[in-house]
Amino acid sequence: MTPVVRVDLDRLHANISAMAAGPIPLRPHVKTHKIPEIARLQLAAGATGLTVATLGEAEIFAEVCDDLFIAYPVWADRRLPDLARRVRLTVGCDSLTAGRALARIDAPLSVLIEIDSGHHRSGVPVDAVADLARGLLSLGLDLRGAFTFPGHSYAPGQMAAAAADESAALVAAGEVLRSFGVTDPVLSGGSTPSARLSDPAVVTEVRPGVYVFNDAQQLELGTCGWEDIALSIRTRVVSRRDDLHQLIVDAGSKILGSDRPAWATGFGRVMAVPEARITAVSEHHGTIVWPEGEALPSIGVELDVVPNHVCPVLNLVDEVEVSDGSRWAVAARGMN
Repeated sequence: MTPVVRVDLDRLHANISAMAAGPIPLRPHVKTHKIPEIARLQLAAGATGLTVATLGEAEIFAEVCDDLFIAYPVWADRRLPDLARRVRLTVGCDSLTAGRALARIDAPLSVLIEIDSGHHRSGVPVDAVADLARGLLSLGLDLRGAFTFPGHSYAPGQMAAAAADESAALVAAGEVLRSFGVTDPVLSGGSTPSARLSDPAVVTEVRPGVYVFNDAQQLELGTCGWEDIALSIRTRVVSRRDDLHQLIVDAGSKILGSDRPAWATGFGRVMAVPEARITAVSEHHGTIVWPEGEALPSIGVELDVVPNHVCPVLNLVDEVEVSDGSRWAVAARGMN
């Protein structure tokens, strides 16, 4: 039955091992896969803990790991104390308002200040770290360090610059934190495009997520090859337009997702046909423009396609089919 998400176990193991072999301790972001079995493989390969995006994800992965970081400017939910009593929990913070709410939590909790190193999403500018650190410490919070997401690495040619921005921001934040008596501060960074360029003399841990599977974005950025793609979607040709030299497959936005940056050449790629592009998606239709000069596949043929951005895909399915014949539940699906 199609469409179905498929995981190549050999490639998954290879990707996990390759990132774990890096010089900086690894705290992988499990929002990408949301699957406990994969988290266990990452921990077995040497990950020091896990990163999650939400409280709901943390509650799921607390069954897998006792050291979790919610890399997000968390608001103090009423469920937070229960979780903090179950595991060693660290949360992100980028405001004194959120810090005051965290200070009311009657449970052990550590905090990392989120800093903006150039992605311009959440996080404070480096020159605001001192004021925020002073305020959080005055509230009695256990301030352990700082983190950043160099998300501007997700653009062609920007990986090295983003890694340099990450280092500069974390060096400055580290100096401020030490001046406030935070000894050996955690300085956390890393994204899949930039993690291998993070400076081990500065960064104390990296938090990539996409690397376990890779995707069409990573192909276009040059951070992986086709042989590193560990997740694909098996889909079926349901219609074809000979006049337009295109196909319609049964994988649309409800399984491929619709995330596509302006620089990407499509919504996904076709395994074994590098020049083919998924050029449009609606809910249950994916449009594939087939390379000129190559015969169009027949209606009914199955293809393996690579999503543009793999993270949303796992939030769209209940389980994945694994190459060894097993099926893994996407346990943290919907924990948004």
